[in-house]
Amino acid sequence: MQRELANAPVEVVVANHCYGLFELAAVYLSQVPPLLPQARLAIDALASLVDGLKGRLGEAEEHLKDGLSQLQLAYVQIDGAQRAGAQAAAAAGGNGASDATAVRDPAPGRDDPGSGDDPAPGGDPTPGSDPAPGGDPATGATESRTEAEPGG
Repeated sequence: MQRELANAPVEVVVANHCYGLFELAAVYLSQVPPLLPQARLAIDALASLVDGLKGRLGEAEEHLKDGLSQLQLAYVQIDGAQRAGAQAAAAAGGNGASDATAVRDPAPGRDDPGSGDDPAPGGDPTPGSDPAPGGDPATGATESRTEAEPGG
């Protein structure tokens, strides 16, 4: 095993670990209900590797960047849908509305376009966290919020 590992190109081995983080994040996002804190950690770890090793991951780099963007977009969409649902439930409970049609403003499964207070994982740091010096804004996570198509 060690011999095989030593003979494998290091960028391939590291990329395989990145794919493992991708898969881990996808598993957490696909749970019912989604496990967003766990998914965020896996996505942030993947972003740290992909961004920190820019230009050094070989042929897998573009695939990893695309996968990271997909995870970030999925996270933002799921988080937005959960927030919209929680807001709708709070509004229904707070104003005495007897049916949910009174609070159905955001379409189910779509982002709340006014919700910009929680950045995508791997993007801007979480409030209260220490941002990494020289962070790379190339992930485009904040721009993808408004470009997402429903059902995609």
